[in-house]
Amino acid sequence: MLPEIVRTAAFRLALGFIGAFAASTLLLFAFIYWQTAVFETRRIDRFVLQDLAALTAAPPDQLVGILGPRLSRDVHRLTFVALFDKAGHALAGNLASLPPDLPRDGKPHTASLMVGEGAGAQAETARAVARRLADGGTLVIARSVNDLDQLRRTVLRALGLSVIPATLLALAAGVFLSLRALRQVKDVHETMARILSGDLHERLPLRGTGDDFDRLSAGVNRMLDEIGRLLDQLKGIGNDIAHDLRTPLTRVRARLERARDAGGGAEALQEAIDRAVLGLDQTLGIITALLRIGEIEARRRRSGFAAVDLADIGREIEELYTPIAEEQGIAFTLSLSKVPPVIGDRDLLVEAVANLVGNAIKFTPPGGAVRLTLAMTPRGPALRVHDTGPGIPAEERAEVLKRFYRSDKSRHIEGSGLGLSLVAAIVELHGFRLTIADGDPGAVFELLCQPVVA
Repeated sequence: MLPEIVRTAAFRLALGFIGAFAASTLLLFAFIYWQTAVFETRRIDRFVLQDLAALTAAPPDQLVGILGPRLSRDVHRLTFVALFDKAGHALAGNLASLPPDLPRDGKPHTASLMVGEGAGAQAETARAVARRLADGGTLVIARSVNDLDQLRRTVLRALGLSVIPATLLALAAGVFLSLRALRQVKDVHETMARILSGDLHERLPLRGTGDDFDRLSAGVNRMLDEIGRLLDQLKGIGNDIAHDLRTPLTRVRARLERARDAGGGAEALQEAIDRAVLGLDQTLGIITALLRIGEIEARRRRSGFAAVDLADIGREIEELYTPIAEEQGIAFTLSLSKVPPVIGDRDLLVEAVANLVGNAIKFTPPGGAVRLTLAMTPRGPALRVHDTGPGIPAEERAEVLKRFYRSDKSRHIEGSGLGLSLVAAIVELHGFRLTIADGDPGAVFELLCQPVVA
């Protein structure tokens, strides 16, 4: 089993950098060695070719006399010169024999030479050039490549002195970063353990460096904040549900008890049953609205999205609510402008607009007016519902979109406080925007939609 530090992403990343650094360094040194070796080889080749040209320019009978003093000046034994007759016997110079694999074409080649005389001859690798002379003999001039060997050893030593310490340093950095990452991960695990044990107010630690860990921790903390907010909201909704359902159920129970205890006739019993049914219908309406909101918020209806004509929705709402408005002595008007279609679920949009218009009619007193307008704005198509009711104070406009919220002005009016919550859920599902403004008098609800992009 590998140690924990070796399994960290930081350590593996450090190993990857070490490998990349070592490979790039090896390639760099190989390139430097190759370029230097090529340069040095060309320099040696120029030297032996110049020597060959100078010696072959001398008369053949003077070559033997020229080679002796020349060799005596080479105290470092870097240059090798020899003159051989037709049979390949050495006439002068410091080579024991004519190299058999050295072409006599006057061009430089790498060859293995036997330097010295007799049993003391030693093999030496050199850059050599051989040329056949007019009398059939052969002149060989060579220069040692010991400088190249020294260069190779220097490059290898420099490689060892640079790559090994750098590798060790990178490995140490990887260990340090891995230990640091392990400490951060340990802190996160401990915090998450406390959160899982029920302490939902705990948050992941932030060091203020703005690195990946900090950004990840900040994102998780925002998620925990949202979860906490939703849990608090869920608790509040549960209390509201219990309160709103308890009232009609208590009334139903009290009416049934009174009818039983009163001992009245069939007509009284029928009336008590009818009232109980109405109370139960109200309770079922609350439950149905809550299930509807939950269904919409769960995004189960996106598969039904298509192009929707908002004007058709306006005309359908007019046909549905005009008789209701007239019955309550309210003037309902419709104003339609040509707008592009929008993408959405037609049934849900009809439900949203119907809730807005029904809500406006409910809170508008007799003699008032409700107007439904469809217009094109710079931000897109907009449906507006304007009533002449009591209006909504600015501080309550965000609250009325929450479940079961009832303002003081509306508590005497029958309702569950879920209609606008349903509208808000539909608007959020479609990615539209719902705003509430002062109608002076009344309120204006604006549903801003996104047109279909051509």
